[in-house]
Amino acid sequence: MYEIVGRKSMGEGIDLYNILAPDIASKALPGQFIILRVHEKGERIPITIAKTDKNDGTITILVQTLGKTTHILSESNIGDNLADVVGPLGVPTEIEQFGTVVCIGGGFGIAAIYPIAKGLKESGNKVISIIGARSKNLLLMEDEMRSVSTELLIATNDGSYGTKGIVTDVLKELIYDKKESINRVIAIGPVIMMKAVSDLTRDKSIKTIVSLNPIMIDGTGMCGACRVLVDGKTKFACVDGPDFDGHKVDFDNLMNRLKFYKEEERASYECHTKEHHHS
Repeated sequence: MYEIVGRKSMGEGIDLYNILAPDIASKALPGQFIILRVHEKGERIPITIAKTDKNDGTITILVQTLGKTTHILSESNIGDNLADVVGPLGVPTEIEQFGTVVCIGGGFGIAAIYPIAKGLKESGNKVISIIGARSKNLLLMEDEMRSVSTELLIATNDGSYGTKGIVTDVLKELIYDKKESINRVIAIGPVIMMKAVSDLTRDKSIKTIVSLNPIMIDGTGMCGACRVLVDGKTKFACVDGPDFDGHKVDFDNLMNRLKFYKEEERASYECHTKEHHHS
């Protein structure tokens, strides 16, 4: 079960995997995610579903090698099986006809915004997508994003491609241009970016949805690790989200919680790489 049937390097420690999971492929909707374990003793990691193919029963995920588990996953090959894949989890993104929607993907968030932009365009929206990365070679899924957008705008921090700057610079121009009346903004990426986008749209009262990625363990609302403060109330990102109203999210609380296990995560990774060099 859960065989890796395709794999491709996307550069800079990011790999794309096609996983055989017909049950998930047939049900998954934009904005939903899976939780996978590489082996029986492995930890459970949540990953957004970037694409599904109902015909061949596969789901596509993009994984960045950062810590121990993603490092182990990066050593697997086509033909290997994952211990388990649970999903689809989370509440799907609201997809209906809003008018003009700006879809923003920052860095790794591009993989997660892609199915949402696709769903929105197929529902008849005008989709303006803004994708950003530190430099051109780190930009993910440009062609895919272009194919599901009415218009695609690109920002790179170093100016090697598109606008020099960050996605919020491009969004600011769009908002203040007044050429577009924007009905909704959806932003996925680093927390600091989603916070900046929400701050920018708040003044203009443009409804803004962000997808949150707190620490998650069971994905069913039991453990409470993924709690976030939204409108002063505690919500669980795995069952209430991952999408929330960006104007109501307590981003500072989220950033603090994300730092919580940094030391343990680093120690676990270092221990794994040391074992590795000796074996």
